[in-house]
Amino acid sequence: MRYGTWIFCSLAISFIGFNANAQVMELGVVGGGAGYMGDLNQTKPLKISGMSAGAYVKMNLDPYWALGFHYNFGKIKANDLNSENEQFRDRGLNFKTSLNEISLQVDFNFFEYFAGGGTKKFTPYIFTGIGGVFFSPKGYYPHVPELGDKEYNLRFYRTEGQTEPYKNYALTVPYGVGFKVRLKENWGLFSQIGYRTIFTDYLDDVSGRYPDDNKLPADGLTGIKLSNPNTASSLSGTGLPGIQRGDFRKRDTYMFVGIGISYTFVSQKCYTF
Repeated sequence: MRYGTWIFCSLAISFIGFNANAQVMELGVVGGGAGYMGDLNQTKPLKISGMSAGAYVKMNLDPYWALGFHYNFGKIKANDLNSENEQFRDRGLNFKTSLNEISLQVDFNFFEYFAGGGTKKFTPYIFTGIGGVFFSPKGYYPHVPELGDKEYNLRFYRTEGQTEPYKNYALTVPYGVGFKVRLKENWGLFSQIGYRTIFTDYLDDVSGRYPDDNKLPADGLTGIKLSNPNTASSLSGTGLPGIQRGDFRKRDTYMFVGIGISYTFVSQKCYTF
């Protein structure tokens, strides 16, 4: 979380300084849940698996458009052994990771609204943007004797026979919808849900096919077990070299949903209606 906090503070200071003469500056915080869709959760886009929290600094260009820097932190996880899908349970994989996201987002309000004024006291809105996210999937298999009661940083074990570990950061595209309400004077309340298309398929350490054991790093049984922890799965063919380990989608997706509060600083030069 420390990387994202440092970057967010640097960007926020620069943003505020650059827009010192801006008409309407807004600060906000948000908290809620985080979810994920990918190789270990293919069909439940609204499933929450962890918490999320965030903050932003935003410039309201007019009552309809706003541009802001956002920082979001979240935790996601999934476990095949808890799945309703028998094939997933047979595969037996799991992961968890923290998400540290920095993004530049643009909002569009459907009504003429902002917390310091405007003709409407509420509005639905949509948003999109571009950003980056840091992640590091970890696996935990206490029921596998060879792995023991220990957490493993999965990308360093190259569980699909990669020649080198995949990067722990990626480009991400946020998009979503929300609803804003003006509470009193400069204070506002909002709720939103936003998905992120991330330009990697390794958010959960799963993407391609099971490798040959001799293509895994020289960690002996540890690498083999992290690639295919469920020994019994070999009886059904799962885990055999060349068999699909994940789904066929090229990118994973994650989601933040939450409720937040904002405060808007309105200058004397603020636009009028």
